[in-house]
Amino acid sequence: MKQILVTGGAGLIGSNLVRHLNGLGETEITIVDNLGKGDKWKNLRGLRYKFYLEKEELFDFLEENNTFTHVFHLGACSSTTENDASYLVQNNYHYSVNLFHYSNEMGARFAYASSAATYGNGDLGYSEKIPVSNLRPLNAYGYSKQMFDEYLLQNNFLDRCLGLKYFNVFGMGEGHKGDMRSLVLKGYKQIKETGKLQLFQSHKPEYNHGEQKRDFLYVKDAVSMTIGLAFANCSGIFNIGSGIAETWNELARALFKAMNKEPQIDYVPMPESIQSKYQYYTCASMEKWQKTGLPGPKYDLASSINEYVKALNEDNL
Repeated sequence: MKQILVTGGAGLIGSNLVRHLNGLGETEITIVDNLGKGDKWKNLRGLRYKFYLEKEELFDFLEENNTFTHVFHLGACSSTTENDASYLVQNNYHYSVNLFHYSNEMGARFAYASSAATYGNGDLGYSEKIPVSNLRPLNAYGYSKQMFDEYLLQNNFLDRCLGLKYFNVFGMGEGHKGDMRSLVLKGYKQIKETGKLQLFQSHKPEYNHGEQKRDFLYVKDAVSMTIGLAFANCSGIFNIGSGIAETWNELARALFKAMNKEPQIDYVPMPESIQSKYQYYTCASMEKWQKTGLPGPKYDLASSINEYVKALNEDNL
């Protein structure tokens, strides 16, 4: 039986990862998170795990409990609009550095969440082959993730761990994320309440309204890919995406169809505060993934939205 530590284990990816591990028969799991005063605790319901810790308790705990075989470090401040860079450095960088060294000393397999936000505006592409130091993230969150990637690279630690550059992940378990919820969930609630969905207008002439593109990935695929790489003892940085760029309009039409409603889309101005930080196109290069021989994503955008909407309906959200 594996001994597994999951930080961010009550979050979107983390809680679904624990559920997937449970399906594989793994229950010797310690979850670490920061539940706060919101509804994130609800994501823990139905999961089988051995112990729960708040994030500030972890390092004292590891002084006495150092037999983990696998560490999935998914906990972080993931807000792309967070402007307290000092907080992001402490929470996303220093915490990660410390946990990596604890994991390394234990001999545990260390997998951690990087982010597609490290690629910035995408002018250099979205390949893991791009030197990390050449990337220019558009926000402080993306830079905090790049800092940790660089730390591992410069100290020759990447061969001892697995970095995961998640693209636009969505699915059950994101209700606590506030403004960082996916458009699928935001749109589901908008359509239920108003019958319409709002999308940002484009502020670049080469993109029509709603034709900005993203690499969308269902959370079930994100966790199966993560676990597949970790249990295959892969190392280095990998993109975790679908490898397909689809427009917000395509997502909107799929969402309206899943909800059995006619599309009604309002295009609204993008707030000036995010215009300079907005990614108009993302698409993961999946060449490195394909070389592993592991199965890729199972769900396309329409089928994942259909399943998600069904789950939301059943949950009365």
